[in-house]
Amino acid sequence: MRLKKLIQSGAVLLCALSLNAAQAATGGEPAAVIQVDVASCLAAAAADDMDKAATACAAVIDNEKTAKADLIKALIARAALHARHDQVDRAIADDSRVLSLDPALADIWNTRGELWLKKGDKPKAVQDFGAALKIDPNHEKAKANHKAMAREIERIGAQMAVAGKPSFNCRSAARAVEKAICGNRELADLDREIYGSNARAIREARNPAEAKSLQREQDEFIARRNAGYGRPGYDLKKAMQERLQRINGVDGY
Repeated sequence: MRLKKLIQSGAVLLCALSLNAAQAATGGEPAAVIQVDVASCLAAAAADDMDKAATACAAVIDNEKTAKADLIKALIARAALHARHDQVDRAIADDSRVLSLDPALADIWNTRGELWLKKGDKPKAVQDFGAALKIDPNHEKAKANHKAMAREIERIGAQMAVAGKPSFNCRSAARAVEKAICGNRELADLDREIYGSNARAIREARNPAEAKSLQREQDEFIARRNAGYGRPGYDLKKAMQERLQRINGVDGY
């Protein structure tokens, strides 16, 4: 029995000596647990310090041991920093990674939608605004953005519907100049712009007399156009462009 205890004690001592030797061989101290410092990343991003944020945030984002919550915070902070410096693609990439980690973040869907809009990708912007509203139907920014985009799409659709069509019905066009306008998309668009701009000018006239004067100018232009078309030296496109500029002014309005 005494011999057995001695053997057990010796084994314990041997293990302790082996552990000490191993520690000595690797530096003498147990390896410390690395703490991911997300605070430095957030502070640098908030201070708009691109250089510090690049290093501090990368240390958090590229570390496999970073907790999911901290990773999301760092990505959002860096995305916002990229956006402020017009690095739209990088901001979208970071926000996209955030959404892959947590697709329930309505704010980030809306933020990425605004970035898509800034990039000029309206279909993707609408999708992201819609995704934000599915998560939070009362999200004010997403509601406003989605509404604005809906109006823009409606406006574009309306423009496409009348593109290449003049202000009058081509089926009843009798004059040669009218047929020429109907047969040329650019001239048709010019005619429609002239008509719309003149209607706006009359609507915004300061008094009935001014409105009547503006309409008389338009009638006189139409008369000159009809009489001049087909004559040597008459440039229909130039005449229409000059009329449009006359209505809208040099600055276009």
